[in-house]
Amino acid sequence: MEYRSRTYRKMIDGKGMVSFPVSFKESDLLISVDEESFSPQLKKAAYSYLVEIREQLESYIFRDQEFQSTLLPHQLLPGAPRIARLMAAAAKRAGVGPMAAVAGAVAEILGRQLMRSVKEFIVENGGDIYFNSSHPIRVGIFAGRSPLSGKVGIKIPPQPSGCGICTSSATVGPSLSFGQADAAVVISSSAALADAAASTLGNLVHCKKDFTLALQKVCKIRGVLGAVVILGEQLGALGDVELIAL
Repeated sequence: MEYRSRTYRKMIDGKGMVSFPVSFKESDLLISVDEESFSPQLKKAAYSYLVEIREQLESYIFRDQEFQSTLLPHQLLPGAPRIARLMAAAAKRAGVGPMAAVAGAVAEILGRQLMRSVKEFIVENGGDIYFNSSHPIRVGIFAGRSPLSGKVGIKIPPQPSGCGICTSSATVGPSLSFGQADAAVVISSSAALADAAASTLGNLVHCKKDFTLALQKVCKIRGVLGAVVILGEQLGALGDVELIAL
C-alpha cells in the first residue's frame, strides 16, 4: 500500500455506500455517502464546497503568510474565514501550527456541509477521516514498514453527530513530524483537532519509552477521545479506543 498514490483506497469497503473522488489543487478527497442520499448533483455540490473552502483558505494565507509557515499556535487577523478559525483553534489546543490541522479541517467542514443533505457519509482526505454513521465502522491503521501496518485497526461505535480520526507519521506520507512514530492516530469529535493532536503525538514519540507520557499528554487535550501510536513492532493506546485485528 503506497500512501502517495492513494492505493489504500482500494481497501475501502463501505457496504450500502457510494464512493466518488473530489479533488481541487492539492486536496484529493474520497467521499462516501449512503446509497439513498447519493445523486449526481451531490458530486457537483461536493466539488463546489471544496473549491470554496480552498479559496477562502488561500485568500486568508495571502493576507497572513505566517499562518502557513509557523509551527506554533497563531493569533488570527480580523475577518478570518471559518476554515482558518477551525484550524487555529485546533492548533492552539494541541500546541502546534495551524497547518497541522488543514487536512482534518477541510474534511470536517466539507462533511458538515454534506450532513445537511445526506444521512451518512465518510470524507477521507489523505488518510484523515471525518464521518457520521448510525452503525460501527472499522478503520485500519497504515503504519508504513511496521509489521503491524494493515493488521490492526480501530472499531468506532455509531457517531451520528460526526467524528474525526486522523494520523500523523514520521515515515509515511507528507506529514511533518519531529518524532519517529510510524503512525500516531487520534480520535475526536472534531477532525481538525484529531489532525492537530496527531501531529503532537507523533512529535513526542522517538522510542517506546515515550509512549506513556506522549499518550497521556495528548489524551488530556480537551476534545480528544483516544489515541494510538505505532513504532516498529510496538503499539500503545489510551482512551476510548477499541483495537481490532484485521
